Amino acid sequence: MSKEQLYAILEMGAQNPPPVMEGPVAMRGWFEAMMEPTPVAEGIAITPVTIAGHGCEFVRPAGAPHGKLIVYFHGGGFIFGSPRSHRVIASNLARASGITVLSAQYRMAPENPYPAAHDDAFAVYQWVLEQGHAAGSVALCGDSAGGNLALGTAVRARDAGLPLPAALVLLSPALDFAHDGASHTEMADAPLVNRPFAEMFTAMYLGDGDRRDPGVAPLQGDLSGLPPTQVQVGSWEFLRDDSVTLVQRLKAAGGEAELTLWEGMCHNHQLFAPLLEEGMASIDRAGAFLRGHLRT
Repeated sequence: MSKEQLYAILEMGAQNPPPVMEGPVAMRGWFEAMMEPTPVAEGIAITPVTIAGHGCEFVRPAGAPHGKLIVYFHGGGFIFGSPRSHRVIASNLARASGITVLSAQYRMAPENPYPAAHDDAFAVYQWVLEQGHAAGSVALCGDSAGGNLALGTAVRARDAGLPLPAALVLLSPALDFAHDGASHTEMADAPLVNRPFAEMFTAMYLGDGDRRDPGVAPLQGDLSGLPPTQVQVGSWEFLRDDSVTLVQRLKAAGGEAELTLWEGMCHNHQLFAPLLEEGMASIDRAGAFLRGHLRT
């Protein structure tokens, strides 16, 4: 698939938008059905596991080393998405890294508003440590809202005195709920996630809560002492400056952080990985980063 073909698909999608007015349950069904045909990477074994009452998945590539683990949090604005809908990213991340991925589920808004998803994400990390995984052999990864959960979990672990994961990979993380970044104005009508969608997701999860509360917006808090972090984002994204600002602030806090800005790419272009060269290249870049940071 070329960029032009991707743009054509996005244009068709704009003519058949998700059933927003029918509520979150309808949106969940629409998204799961849309992602159902997406192929899983070859040579991957998927094993269900229940963690804190939620259906999660181990996504294992052949020959994966014992002990190493990537904990992956899917996106979906805190209101939809699942390990199943995001298998294309989780399975290709497992393939590219050669490391087992634990694809986590969490409670959804608006039935379960903040801090439910953040509490569940933190509980998953605690569970991983309780199973005997050394933190230096664990990475946290997430896309969109899941990127927020991955970063927020690392911050919460630091504040709780828990051992920190070896690395973070954040794909188009949703971090700026106050719309401070310039892209929130310049790209207000970007595809997949635009300003109206972002405001709807935020209202469902946060309600009248503080949009700059570091608990849900870690971009606004203390970012010191965090592990090496790779951030990837498209240039054609409403959330572009969430990533740009995060990397700037991580470096200012003394951290190791790298940013890849994918020219012309939309939000979550990794979901198109089997068809889009840039989508697969993005996941391959994440896999290489993780291989280089997780200890045996």
